[in-house]
Amino acid sequence: MIMIVMSIAGVDPSAGAGVFADLKTFQAIGVYGTGIVTALTAQNPYRFFSTQPVSKEYISEQIDSVMDSYEVEFIKTGMLYSPEIIKLVSRKIRKYDLKAVVDPVMVATSGGDLTREDLADALNRYLLPNAILATPNVSEAEKLTGFKISTKEDAIKATENIKCDSLITGGHLDGFNTINIDGETSIVKQELIDTDNLHGTGCNLSAAITAYLAKDNDLHDSILKALDYVYEGIKNGNYGTLIAKL
Repeated sequence: MIMIVMSIAGVDPSAGAGVFADLKTFQAIGVYGTGIVTALTAQNPYRFFSTQPVSKEYISEQIDSVMDSYEVEFIKTGMLYSPEIIKLVSRKIRKYDLKAVVDPVMVATSGGDLTREDLADALNRYLLPNAILATPNVSEAEKLTGFKISTKEDAIKATENIKCDSLITGGHLDGFNTINIDGETSIVKQELIDTDNLHGTGCNLSAAITAYLAKDNDLHDSILKALDYVYEGIKNGNYGTLIAKL
């Protein structure tokens, strides 16, 4: 039986990030993806133009309409735009007993601010306590914890202060990915690839973790498989449209 998962995120028209990218990753790994749109963006891998949010009432109806018809256990969240949307998604997670992987998206790879305001407080207060994993990059982890992260030791300290299990990605930390599950910390070192092909890597990573969880992998194995998935995609220059099941 094919498992059904959900992405709650924004739309990137270039399809390298956001809901469109998540759906492609879900399909590549072999699960059926549903997509809830929180905001529209005008962007491409090199330039960010603007954001147009979707009302929280319509986001709520989208989630309810999917849950009315499908059995979903694992979801991922991406750009949620505002504290009000974060609160809504947190309520839906509790209502439907969903297991959420949170990618705390705040800024586009191309540099554009994707949110109305700083979301760190709302994420910490409402969403992360209801999540099974957060996957911040270094900048996002600094906002969530208030710590400056310059070394892997800093990253270890930061994971201890994120309000759920966490993976701080190593793209801006010499390839050191820092995992904290149930208070146990481990480091996974990956080679950094010199490329501009990085648009949407965080989205694809959290989507891949969600897909592997739905395929009955535990959290640690899902993270390791997802890190390999994204690494191979970057190396091959096609992570956003990777169609081979890895």
